[in-house]
Amino acid sequence: MLAPLASSLASFSSPVDISRDQAADEAARELSRAGYQHEPLFDRLRREFSQFIGDLMSGDGTGTGGVLSLVVIVVVLVVLAVLLLWALRRFSGSARTEPGAVFGRSERTAAEHRSEAERLAAAEDWAGAIRERLRAVARDLEERAVVAPLPGRTAMELAEAAGQALPSHAADLRAAARLFDDVTYGEADGTREGYLTLAALDERLRSARTGVTA
Repeated sequence: MLAPLASSLASFSSPVDISRDQAADEAARELSRAGYQHEPLFDRLRREFSQFIGDLMSGDGTGTGGVLSLVVIVVVLVVLAVLLLWALRRFSGSARTEPGAVFGRSERTAAEHRSEAERLAAAEDWAGAIRERLRAVARDLEERAVVAPLPGRTAMELAEAAGQALPSHAADLRAAARLFDDVTYGEADGTREGYLTLAALDERLRSARTGVTA
């Protein structure tokens, strides 16, 4: 396949002055012959890309052409980097938590969330204690099959699902969800009273049964 091109290039060995454009046209004619029609697509794309890069780099770096070539190369590299980062973020999306979700990335039991809540309350970190206590409520309801586990569930979605199963506690569950959202996403300060109210609800729900008023 290279024989026709080699023969053509050999004809230019004589000291004939030929312009770059004429040489490119001659090369294009050679490549369009039948011997190149069966060139694999990948090899063709690679060759054309290499030729494109070579044309860009052909400037001396000091003129307008050289500066433009450098700008184009930088833009291409930036675009490739952005696409790579986007792909990595998309593939790692399953490890992220949905905005507003009750649970973070860690998997804990209701007892572990409850113990952490009590530790935070002892340190007077009321916002953190409120968050962990509601997580204890959510995990306890899942462990007792009052609500089905649902990754990414928000506090209000939890309140709605649990309120349907435990209608006598529906209003308190919605109030607890609002409190959780306020201290977690609304930047509200947690209070001792708010935590004690949530802890009392947790204790009532632990003895509640589906469809039965506690």
